[in-house]
Amino acid sequence: MTQRLDIVFAALADPTRRAILSMLLEDDMAVTDVAEPFEMSLAAISKHLAVLTKAGLIVQEKRGRVKWCKLDPQALRAASIWMQGFGQFEAVNLDAFERFLESETISQSTN
Repeated sequence: MTQRLDIVFAALADPTRRAILSMLLEDDMAVTDVAEPFEMSLAAISKHLAVLTKAGLIVQEKRGRVKWCKLDPQALRAASIWMQGFGQFEAVNLDAFERFLESETISQSTN
């Protein structure tokens, strides 16, 4: 399971791949349609799609002459379950934490 999570999180680490997943939340898309909003070659997009496919996050299938991409919602299940284990901790208020760090930095610089 650890290796599977590593593959999923590595795939999610790239902003282009996260954007592709967001697009596929709406509906299945042809590879050429997936590539359209990005300023990169179709070959580069195909590499991103291969990573997402290897991670099990999407499924690619050929329909006639067109290759389609489809989100696999079950793929994030293991990652979601793993992350829920950290839900026992209270959410961090980042603004309050930033103010705390600033006050600590100021108090240390005056000493």
